[in-house]
Amino acid sequence: MKKCAVIGSVPPKDGQAYWDLEREGGYYVICADGGLKTALRYGVTPNLFIGDFDSFEGEVPPDLETIRLNVEKDDTDLMAAVREGMKRGYREFLLLGVLGGERCDHSFASLCTLQYLAHQGCKATIEGDGSRIFLLNGGRLLLNGMKGRTVSVFPFGCSACEVSYEGLKYPLTKAILSSDFPLGVSNRVEEEEAQIIVHNGDALIFVLPERPVSV
Repeated sequence: MKKCAVIGSVPPKDGQAYWDLEREGGYYVICADGGLKTALRYGVTPNLFIGDFDSFEGEVPPDLETIRLNVEKDDTDLMAAVREGMKRGYREFLLLGVLGGERCDHSFASLCTLQYLAHQGCKATIEGDGSRIFLLNGGRLLLNGMKGRTVSVFPFGCSACEVSYEGLKYPLTKAILSSDFPLGVSNRVEEEEAQIIVHNGDALIFVLPERPVSV
């Protein structure tokens, strides 16, 4: 197992990502608190359960390795889970069930965790309900085979980022995206081979389903 999947407590609208996770295999699966309920619901076999038990109710499988956290702590359950995954040698992470739900502050904290992983030199993706979210602090994201998908890019944790787009409907060359104006929203992949290059700053990249709802 070279990759680590962390399942958070936000229940999905669509269980496809979890069925895919179990079918593909090859992941070390950590359930962060209420994420264990989701894993068991969709038949995902976890390797580790970690949390403060504030969002999980039920019986923990007796043979499942468990780390019980103090309720009063600095890390979110998700952050504690990814730290534990890194401690065990994993450098590529898939985060599921970490956005949405009743706690918008927890959703923002999940994006901060994505940024933390990027700053540690890890490769990480948030996935759920047909969308994928990446954070790049330099480098490029290939969007091959994603023609028709909607893409939005925003600076994150910084006032601006410098980006270039190739193969998107609205191409850019070393353009500056600022945090106080959402210029990067709602672009579209037009080519079978496309990419986003981040020259400076941290860029949060959303790859959405082909027909997302506009606001």
